[in-house]
Amino acid sequence: MRLLKPSWVEHDGQPIFSIDIHPDGSRFATGGQGDDCGKVVIWNMAPVRDEKAEKNESVPKVLCQMDNHLACVNCVRWSYNGKFLASGGDDKLVMIWQTSRYSGPSSTFGSSNKVVNIEQWRPVFTLRGHSGDVLDLSWSPHDAWLASCSVDNTVVIWNTNKFPEQVAVLKGHSGLVKGVTWDPVGKYLASQSDDKTLRVWRTRDWQTESIIREPFRECGGTTHVLRLDWSPDGHYIVSAHAMNNSGPTAQIIEREGWKVTLDFVGHRKAITVVRFNPNIFEKRIKKDSDKSQQYSCCAIGSKDRSISIWLTALKRPLVVTHDLFESSIMDISWSKSGFELMCCSIDGTVAYIDFSVEEIGTSLTQQEVQTVLEKIYGKGLPLRSMTTGNQIIESAAMLNLQQQAQKESQEKQQNSQTVSPQTPKTPQKHPLANGDVPFKPLDKQIETRTPDGRRRITPIFLAPQPDFGEAPLPFPGNVITTDSNISFATSKDPSKIQVEKLDRVTVPGLVSPSSKSTTSPQTGSNLSEPKPSPLLDKKASGDKKSEAAVFQPMTALEKTPEKSEKPKVTTSTPVEKRVDKEKLKDKPVGLSLKRKKGDDKLSKAGRSKKDRKDSDKQVTSLSASIAGPSFRTFSPPSNELSLPVQTIEKTSTLQISGKAGEENSISLEVENNVQCGLVTVHKLRLVKDSETSWEQILTSPINNMAASRCVACVSCEDSSVSIFSFGGRRLFPSLVLNSKISYLHCSSYFVMAITQKGSLHVWNMQNKMATINNENIASIINGNIEVDTVKITSEGLPVITLSNSKSYSYHTDLKSWVLIHENINNVIQCSDYQYCKLSSQITGPLISLQKSHNRAGMLASRTSSSATSVQQTATVSHLENQVAVCLGLKSQDEYKFWFLSYVRYLVQEGFEVKLREVCDDLLGPVIKNKSTSWNAHILGLDKHELLKEILPIIGSNLRWQRLYTEYQEQLDSL
Repeated sequence: MRLLKPSWVEHDGQPIFSIDIHPDGSRFATGGQGDDCGKVVIWNMAPVRDEKAEKNESVPKVLCQMDNHLACVNCVRWSYNGKFLASGGDDKLVMIWQTSRYSGPSSTFGSSNKVVNIEQWRPVFTLRGHSGDVLDLSWSPHDAWLASCSVDNTVVIWNTNKFPEQVAVLKGHSGLVKGVTWDPVGKYLASQSDDKTLRVWRTRDWQTESIIREPFRECGGTTHVLRLDWSPDGHYIVSAHAMNNSGPTAQIIEREGWKVTLDFVGHRKAITVVRFNPNIFEKRIKKDSDKSQQYSCCAIGSKDRSISIWLTALKRPLVVTHDLFESSIMDISWSKSGFELMCCSIDGTVAYIDFSVEEIGTSLTQQEVQTVLEKIYGKGLPLRSMTTGNQIIESAAMLNLQQQAQKESQEKQQNSQTVSPQTPKTPQKHPLANGDVPFKPLDKQIETRTPDGRRRITPIFLAPQPDFGEAPLPFPGNVITTDSNISFATSKDPSKIQVEKLDRVTVPGLVSPSSKSTTSPQTGSNLSEPKPSPLLDKKASGDKKSEAAVFQPMTALEKTPEKSEKPKVTTSTPVEKRVDKEKLKDKPVGLSLKRKKGDDKLSKAGRSKKDRKDSDKQVTSLSASIAGPSFRTFSPPSNELSLPVQTIEKTSTLQISGKAGEENSISLEVENNVQCGLVTVHKLRLVKDSETSWEQILTSPINNMAASRCVACVSCEDSSVSIFSFGGRRLFPSLVLNSKISYLHCSSYFVMAITQKGSLHVWNMQNKMATINNENIASIINGNIEVDTVKITSEGLPVITLSNSKSYSYHTDLKSWVLIHENINNVIQCSDYQYCKLSSQITGPLISLQKSHNRAGMLASRTSSSATSVQQTATVSHLENQVAVCLGLKSQDEYKFWFLSYVRYLVQEGFEVKLREVCDDLLGPVIKNKSTSWNAHILGLDKHELLKEILPIIGSNLRWQRLYTEYQEQLDSL
């Protein structure tokens, strides 16, 4: 082990609060206080490692100094790819730095020590989202996100692909957030605060996964930062300042259940920073054992000015250095190789420690680490980290798909950047403002002659190139030099530039296209009168088209719901008595309901026409405002099912559309026990705009009614069902069932009835046939479970929801009950899918069942210890179930949505066998014969068209380009 403190690494005696080594190991960055601003300095690593390079004056020590921050810099962090440097400070800003193309030496403006910048770094993005000092930063694995925490008690997640877009703002801490770190798998984010808690957040929905309080109850806010870290294998979080028996510790938090049984002890004062070595090591720990043990390495810095190095395979620290600084240690950084460590202190100095393989072991290769992570978290992990940039496109079809996707992306960007319709359709563009290519070719030289015969070469305008370059390249210590002399080279090869000679004489006073003058002297007859500059014309007319356009980055496309509509409440027109619908719905089944005063006012709210259409299209519910019923329970033999039965004492009204008393309102009214001479009859009438449209008379008292825009039906006390057309014509004689009717529903031409004994009947009045006949629901009702709601879809399928929150439907082809939904579903709780809002145009029975599902509560109750492989399998199982349920419910829109979601997940996670099975089913047999039972359509969707839609999804990942090409060629040959 080598330990040294390079005295030349300093901020003019000011504190250094952060340090970070570049992933390529060629440079490191420090952040801290400047003279009157925040200072970020990028240093050469070679003089630190090598004493000869340190003494060589031609090897620069400072590569670049940036003083853009207005206040002290608290944190600097390199991205994993080394392309960006992020810095955060007391000025509430996060700056993202990138190298500039113009890499010549320069000096820092305003610096007193005349620092020469060998490299040029510029802030490409300035992120403004915090209302207080930014204390810590952390890049997520594979640089997808950047997390920043602040004294404003929040953690902001930034989208690194669309800076300065914010993905989420995590609010939950009640104190200053002083540290943030990512799970190496990318599933969680951890933050530590002065509120004496450490919070673990889920990245799938940015909600709290766990809150750890116990180890921090005795802690005080005595540290400037609380830089916690996650182990490279993802097993542990090690916190900063924690307490155990009134002594300072670094708490070890296990990923398995977030247990806090272990800690690192030994430091005398509060721990400020923990940093794990990025590598996993392997070494034979026990001398009598031939087997190597895998472990991690962790460095801990404290306010007691000491740093300790721990191996997770040992119970005691590997090494402890005391009095390394004169003040508190603020930050630690490991090199990517894992054998070099640097740390900094408030005293304004840094330290460098170099380890050997014998001391900390042999690091695993990247492939071996990947294998370890796959073994722990499942094989779906590599696909998340896999990039397609290094894969070769193997077919012309795949190349065309890639080009088409790129073209569509460009068209979307152009559509989002279209100008206002008030501007002219064909405006002239300024070559500087719109970023077009220069208006002169670079390989062409234009020559003219002056009046005295001399040759004049027209200068070629070179448009400015982008100022920002790619990631800095590693360099040896003796390559970079501060010599600013320019070297020249000559060549005897003839020039390849074409010369274009124009037959005209260039005279003084000829106005160039960029001149500000609108007139020119007429000095020759061969010169036409110059026209005014188009740029000046635009300025004079107020046209701002020539100005540089500033485009905001595109955000993720998401359907945002429109203004929330009023709940669908249907009411009844009073005849004699009524009961408010909402009160009826809340009452337990089997209890009698009586009309109360004031119900007339409450029942005047109705449904809009739009609501009515949506309702008819999706599901017609039993709760459709039957006013004035009471319930009586009949007691058949104990071995039979007994459902509650409604009764209507005198009158009741069902509002079909519109509002009672308003124009275009339609309602169905029942009036029982009407005296007609010596006999008693019972009336049913349809009322349109307060006028009776038609009327029917029945001999048995009516106890239930239902209607759609196609049919109307009622059930009577004699266990019969009468069905009428919407025009009032009786379609069938009374249908007599085995007992009184408990539930009666209509949807389109379908009528559903469930008797007191549990017999289910569904009739199709358009085809005059029964689709479900006398099917008993007792097989889905066990014990004390009761029927909660009953619905019928627009396709004539029953949906019965029970008191245990399970919903069932009857599969007419399989002649069996199917479970379509349950709120408490362990498969969903173990899955890793992300809930998304369906388009408002997608409607169906499954949405109506799941829209009230508490997604947040379900996520909070997920088993935190479930492995990634289990979550992956559970997600596939859930998506397959959603597809199957939509198929069973014959819901076309929902089926297509979940089917495409299922295919996307298979592509993402790498389920090739399932993908091939899906494609084979959509493609169908190559040779068709009478024995094949393959159907070319599914729920009205053409399978070949569906295959055309999913192939671009498969082709979006170059890993599946052969699969895409295989099925695309077969599809083209059909």
